[in-house]
Amino acid sequence: MTVQISTATIFTIPVQNVPQQFGISLANTDYLLTVKWNDSPDAGWAMDIADALTSDVIAANIPFITGANLLSGLEYLGIEGAFVVFTDGNADATPTLDNLGVECNLYFLTNVPNG
Repeated sequence: MTVQISTATIFTIPVQNVPQQFGISLANTDYLLTVKWNDSPDAGWAMDIADALTSDVIAANIPFITGANLLSGLEYLGIEGAFVVFTDGNADATPTLDNLGVECNLYFLTNVPNG
């Protein structure tokens, strides 16, 4: 699904509630995403981003923090967009082991305004 809001375009990343690894093209760049569940107190879903061609890891163990730009502080990596996690019906709900890809989704936003 793609939605245009203001100048940002939002893409739904096809994640499921199981550990997974898949290739995806975002902002004209191919990446390999690894999504995993960290089963410990105060943990949860996290993601690694790698170069699709070389499998070299670009960023590792990025936690799924609801409503935040998961790439905040990582602008120097040159990823042209933002990853955001939201849960349907509750903007503050944390992703759980069972709801990722169901009520809770990972989105990639391009053309995100600065500020």
